[in-house]
Amino acid sequence: MKKIACIGAGSMAESIIEGVLQRGLVSPDSFFVTNKQNHDRLEYLQEKYQVQTSYDLETVIKDAQMIILAMKPKDIQAGLNAIHPYLSEESVLVSVLAGISIQSISNMLGKGYKIVRAMPNTSASVGKSATALAHNGKVSAMELDEVVQLFSSIGVTAIIEEEKMDAITGLSGSGPAYIYYIVEALEQSAKELGLDEEVAKTFIIQTLLGASEMLNTSKRNPADLRKAVTSPGGTTEAGLKVLDSLHVKEAFVSCVKQATEQSKRLGKEQVI
Repeated sequence: MKKIACIGAGSMAESIIEGVLQRGLVSPDSFFVTNKQNHDRLEYLQEKYQVQTSYDLETVIKDAQMIILAMKPKDIQAGLNAIHPYLSEESVLVSVLAGISIQSISNMLGKGYKIVRAMPNTSASVGKSATALAHNGKVSAMELDEVVQLFSSIGVTAIIEEEKMDAITGLSGSGPAYIYYIVEALEQSAKELGLDEEVAKTFIIQTLLGASEMLNTSKRNPADLRKAVTSPGGTTEAGLKVLDSLHVKEAFVSCVKQATEQSKRLGKEQVI
């Protein structure tokens, strides 16, 4: 890619910047960033990554092959109004804004623009995001491949139908928080059992890493892996019986479904 422009300079924008530069998809000289008014944030990004920063929107937008929309969702209308005079229909607009549909962006800008909607998660900051992508019919196969390359630099990607984006939001967009919630519970149990805090943290993290690697590399499904650890009359079985009695599995299923419904509600509030 010759040039990327990023409208917004928050944590997700930084994750993308770091991933793209590490993969060599574009040089720092050709990655332009702007935001609403946080000069200190732009200065930080410029010093750390040597990217180009400016409040001259024509300089930021002109000749960019890809324009990443990473402002706050509530600022989408004002942000698009500001950059609209400098947009070319040849550029691909990539939105990472939760709840903002492709149609809403198209309605704000008018027809003719190439739009991709992306749903990364916060693990992008360590290069482990799971990013779903949806796009309109104006995006070519080559352009879509470039977007896939961009988000592959911060994790794994999948192209989906946009109507499934709310489910992805409920599952993986919010997913890291569910895992942190489990870790909170494990840490509490360790504390109540008198384990050293640092030792407990190390063992919890390693347990998660090991289980993740097993899920990623084994041909067995999660239920089979669980059964392999669960000896009749053993400690694991005793613990799992408590989880079953408290309907923990059902609670997590309901959790993801409720998060999905909330994503739908937020999307409807943003429809323009």
